[in-house]
Amino acid sequence: MFQPSPNTLECSLCPRRCRLRPGQRGFCFIRQNSGEEIVNTSFGLTTGVAVDPIEKKPLYHFYPKSHALSFGTLGCNMGCLFCQNSHISKNREAGVLGASLPPQKVGALATYYNCKCVAFTYNDPIIWSDYAVKSAEICHESGLKTIAVTAGYILPEPRKEFFAHMDAANIDLKAFSSHFYQKYCQADINHILDTILYVKNNTNCWLELTTLLIPGLNDSDQELIALTQWIHKELGADVPLHFSAFHPAYRLKDLPSTPPQTLFKARAIAIAQGLHHVYTGNIAHPESQSTYCPKCGTVLIERSWNKTDLKELDTATGTCRKCTCKLSGLF
Repeated sequence: MFQPSPNTLECSLCPRRCRLRPGQRGFCFIRQNSGEEIVNTSFGLTTGVAVDPIEKKPLYHFYPKSHALSFGTLGCNMGCLFCQNSHISKNREAGVLGASLPPQKVGALATYYNCKCVAFTYNDPIIWSDYAVKSAEICHESGLKTIAVTAGYILPEPRKEFFAHMDAANIDLKAFSSHFYQKYCQADINHILDTILYVKNNTNCWLELTTLLIPGLNDSDQELIALTQWIHKELGADVPLHFSAFHPAYRLKDLPSTPPQTLFKARAIAIAQGLHHVYTGNIAHPESQSTYCPKCGTVLIERSWNKTDLKELDTATGTCRKCTCKLSGLF
C-alpha cells in the first residue's frame, strides 16, 4: 500500500495522478517531484529536431504541402506495448535530451527553415505541456501555426490550456475497446474519448484522428464499425480518419505487420458508415491517400506517401473547382 511521505506531491496533469516522493519521477519519466513542486525535467531540451511535410503528422486537411518544424522530448504517459517510437517514449536515459531548444528558439528555427507550422510530436507533448504551451505562445507571435500529435491522455483542467494553444491536433484513437486500452496501453479509453470530444466541440483546434491497426487485436469488422459509427455520430462525417499499418515493435515484435488489405477493408467500412475522408498510412497507395470532393468525387489533393499535389482544390477558398463544394479543413 502506498504510504505518502510529508513531501509527497500528486501530479495533476494526466489521469494517472502519480503521487511522487521528493526526487521520484512519474510514469511518464520526465515529470518529477523536485521537493517543492512537480517539474518538467525536459523543459527546453529535445531529443532532436526535423523539418517534416505536414502530411507526415499525419494532417491531410491542414495547410497541405506545407512543412512543420517537428521535435519531441523523452517519455510518455501511455504504456503502449506496440509503441512505434519506443526508443524515445520508453527511454529512461535523461542524457538523450542532448539538444538545447528553448521556447524562444523554436519559432526562430521554424522561420529560418521556411516552415509554416511547429509540431510537438515524436513523444506525447501532453507530458511536456508547459514547454509546448510556452513555445506555442512565442510561435503565434511570429505567425506560425502549432500542432499537437498526441494520445489525448490528459485531465480536463490542463486540457483546456493545452489545446487553447494548438491550431491542429492529430489524436491517436488506438482502438475502440476498453479491454484493449487497459491491456495494451495501460490506460482508460474514456479519457481519450473525452479529449477528442472536447477538442471537436470546445476549441478552434483542427482535428484529425489516427488508428494504428494491429492484426488480431483491434482490426475486427465489429470494432471498426463501432469506432467509425461513433466518429460519425459524435464528431460528424468530415473529421479525417487515418488508418495506419502496424509494424512489429517494442513488446509486440512477434506479431505480423498489417497487410494493406486490412487497411483497405477498414477504409471501406468507415466510408460505408458515412465518413467522407478516410485515409491509409504507412503504405504507398495514392487512391486511398488522396482527398476527394465529398459532393462530386473529384480528386482535390493527390498523395503518395508524403508527395502531395494540389489538383482541383482552390486553396484560396477551400472549395472544389468543379462543383464549388467546401472542403473541411484549413488551406
